Amino acid sequence: MTTFTTRRRVPFTPQQMYALVADVDKYPQFLPMCEQLTVRSRAMDGAHEKLVCDMRVGYGAINERFTCEVRLQPEIPFVRAAYIDGPFKQLENRWTFVEAPNGACDIDFYIAYEFKSLMLQMLMGGLFDSAFRRFTEAFEQRAHAVYGSRTA
Repeated sequence: MTTFTTRRRVPFTPQQMYALVADVDKYPQFLPMCEQLTVRSRAMDGAHEKLVCDMRVGYGAINERFTCEVRLQPEIPFVRAAYIDGPFKQLENRWTFVEAPNGACDIDFYIAYEFKSLMLQMLMGGLFDSAFRRFTEAFEQRAHAVYGSRTA
């Protein structure tokens, strides 16, 4: 299984960064390889919102769709996506947003994934790895576009 974890300090509040990650409908506008995202359902699970989302990712001739359950916990703030269906054997990612000095935020991003087939791993593994490594940077750039330029 491939895993990737990173921590990135950004000059925005945890609530601002959580709001961007929780706004899954906007992912195709800025997220690497995300060509389409459809929210199939939204429901409350206690105090938390639960989404079921289909994401279509692609690069050139490579195009795949997968489904995840996304749990939004604004009070922490925390976002977790768990795999339901698609080309993976397993997929999980987590976002945590920790308050930092001067109104900044530390974003903790974790993803673990394994493709169902070795052939798909060979075809797409490098692309996914590269895209996942750029996710936190993509969200920081999105924050600058939405909230304006700031420095911590």
